[in-house]
Amino acid sequence: MSLRKKLFSWIISLFLISIVLVMVIIASLFSTYKVEGLSMEPTLYNQERILVSKSSKDQNYYRGDIVVINGKENEKFIKRIIGIPGDKIEVKDDTLYINDIQQEERYLNNNRTDARGKDKLNGELQAVVIPKNKYFVMGDNRILSLDSRNGLGLIKQDHVIGKSKYVFYPFSEFRKIN
Repeated sequence: MSLRKKLFSWIISLFLISIVLVMVIIASLFSTYKVEGLSMEPTLYNQERILVSKSSKDQNYYRGDIVVINGKENEKFIKRIIGIPGDKIEVKDDTLYINDIQQEERYLNNNRTDARGKDKLNGELQAVVIPKNKYFVMGDNRILSLDSRNGLGLIKQDHVIGKSKYVFYPFSEFRKIN
């Protein structure tokens, strides 16, 4: 075999090894999930695919983070963190209060308009203080969301898989998730 062929063979081998290494690193840091249902509209839409950072597993999560949660029997839920440990969460007259401060939830504006004349968005929720290592979560589409108010309860920190970062499919809807 000529030197040129050997060199070319080495370059191809290194290139393929590099691709596999990059894929392994990405798979260990990120996962993909499909949005199923309407509970996160208008932020995330049914059937969109999102990229989730698993590296945030050992980090703190903050109010407003959109996270993927392990549910029962391999169910996965995508919700927004509303309350972190130590927070007092209360809903009065369809308005969210965190630590007795009324919250402006801009991501709900469309849902508030759509909900006029229908069921209440948030309803009422007696004050609850979030204990250590737990989170209070809700979907952005409050009328259609199964969340900490009505079935999921408080979410244990170790049930949070990671933070959602990007919508990557459909490709025409590619965007960073804020």
